[in-house]
Amino acid sequence: MAELVERITVNSCQCGGRPCIRGMRIRVVDVLDLLAAGLSQQQVLVELPDLEAEDVSACLKFASSRLSPQLPSVNRPSVRL
Repeated sequence: MAELVERITVNSCQCGGRPCIRGMRIRVVDVLDLLAAGLSQQQVLVELPDLEAEDVSACLKFASSRLSPQLPSVNRPSVRL
């Protein structure tokens, strides 16, 4: 988790307070969108040359931590079996 604190930053005066990479104006969601579009980690690094491989990993870990079942912020519909 310490890696996330070092790599993922939130500043209310930058990018509307959205999570960014190491204080740069590269949002976590931008990296995730590139990965979701099918780019490999290496292709993301070519597209965003200021990033390091550890930044891409931190984005994935950050997203995973936000989707953790421990967080009550997501309303999930009940599933009946």
